Amino acid sequence: MAKVNQNEVLFERAQKTIPGGVNSPVRAFRQVGGTPRFVTKAKGPYFWDAENKRYIDLIMSWGPMIAGHANPEVVEAVQKAAETSFSYGAPTEGEIELAERICALMPSVEQVRMVSSGTEATMSALRLARGYTGRDLIIKFEGCYHGHADSLLVKAGSGLLTFADSTQNAPSSGGVPQDLVKHTLVLPYNDVAAIEEVFKKQGDHIAAVILEPIAGNMNLIQPSKEFLSAIRNLTSKHGSVLIYDEVMTGFRVALGGAQSLQGITPDLTCLGKVMGGGMPMAAFGGKKEIMSKLAPLGSVYQAGTLSGNPVAVAAGLKTLEIISREGFYECLTGQTKKLMTGLKLAADKAGVPFAVDNVGGMFGFYFASQVPTSFEAVTKTDIEAFKKFFHLMLDEGVYLAPSAYEAGFTSITHDDQVVNAIIAAADSSFKKL
Repeated sequence: MAKVNQNEVLFERAQKTIPGGVNSPVRAFRQVGGTPRFVTKAKGPYFWDAENKRYIDLIMSWGPMIAGHANPEVVEAVQKAAETSFSYGAPTEGEIELAERICALMPSVEQVRMVSSGTEATMSALRLARGYTGRDLIIKFEGCYHGHADSLLVKAGSGLLTFADSTQNAPSSGGVPQDLVKHTLVLPYNDVAAIEEVFKKQGDHIAAVILEPIAGNMNLIQPSKEFLSAIRNLTSKHGSVLIYDEVMTGFRVALGGAQSLQGITPDLTCLGKVMGGGMPMAAFGGKKEIMSKLAPLGSVYQAGTLSGNPVAVAAGLKTLEIISREGFYECLTGQTKKLMTGLKLAADKAGVPFAVDNVGGMFGFYFASQVPTSFEAVTKTDIEAFKKFFHLMLDEGVYLAPSAYEAGFTSITHDDQVVNAIIAAADSSFKKL
C-alpha cells in the first residue's frame, strides 16, 4: 500500500475551507504545478514540511527572515514582549525607538507611520501623495507589484503575473473597476522616453510616481541610472511625489535600502518585511512636510488597530540591531554572490542558457542568455525550463520560489556549507533538464 503524502492530505483538507487552499496565491504552486509544501517548523536556513523532509529555504518568508528562521535573539525579544500583552491599542516607547532607528538608517525618512502590511503602507502613501498634491494621477511600472490595493492592480507583478492577461492594459484582478484604474498610468520599467513623454503631456496632473527601486516581483530587475535620474528630476520639476516602494528592498539589499546604493532621495518610502523580523509590520515615511498632512495633524486619514503592535515592534527592533552589526551586509552579499556564481557555472557546464543577478541578500536567476531589464523581457524567458528546474531542486531538498516571476532571498545563516549544498543540487538538476 502506497504511503499517503501528508502535504497532499493537508492541501486537500485546506481547499475545503480556504480558497485555493492557501492564504496567498503564489503558495498554491499554480505556475509550477504539484503540491505545496506545508511547513511544520524552520530554523536558520532550513524548514521542514509535513513529511518531515528538510529543505534549504531560498525564499525566507519572501524576504523578512534575513537573520535566519527562529533567530534566538529575535525569539527572546518576542517572548519578552509577549509576556506584557500582545497588543494595547495605545502608544508605547518601543514604537518611538523603532521610528528613531528607521529615520537614522534612512535619512530621507524624517517621520514614519507604522502599519501592519506592505499593502497598507503603499496604499496609505499614495493617498497621502494625492492629499499633499491635490492631484489624482499616479504612475507605476509594468511588472511592479505594490500590494493589492485596487488602484495598483494594473499590469502588476508577483503572483498576479501567473493569473493576469498581460496583453490587456486593464486591471490584473477581478473586482477592480476600470473606472478606478483610469487614474493609474502604467509605463514600461527602465523606459526613459516613456516617462519623459508622459510628464511632458500630463506632468502637472501627476500626484506620484511609485517605483520598486529594484524590482522583485517580476523576478529581480535592476533599474538603469538614467531611468532613476529621469524619474527623480521629473517628479521634482513637476511637484510630484516620488515614492520608493522598499517593502522588499528595505534593509534587504543594504542597511540603508536601495536608495542608499542608488544615491536617490525619495519623497516617501514604504517599508515592510525585514523591518518586522517576520512579524506583520510595515511602515511608510518621508519628508516631514508631507507626513504632516496625515491625521491627526492633517486631513489625510489613516488608522489601524494593530499599528505599532508591541510584539512586532520588538521583533523589528532586534532584527534591525542584528543587521546593523559590522560586516553583516558584506557577508550576506558575499554569500549570495557565491551562490549565484555557482549556479551560473553549473548551468554553463550543462549547456543550459542561464543568467543570474543579485543585490545584497536578494537574487534573481533566469532561463535566458542575459539578465532581463524589463517586464516584457522577463515574460520571454524559458518558463517551462524553470518549472522543471523547480521540481528537480525540490526533489534535491532546495526550496525555490514557486514562480519564475519572483526574486529569491538568502539569510546570514546561508553559510558555505549551505551554499555548496545548493550548488551541488543545481549541478545535478541542470544535467537532467
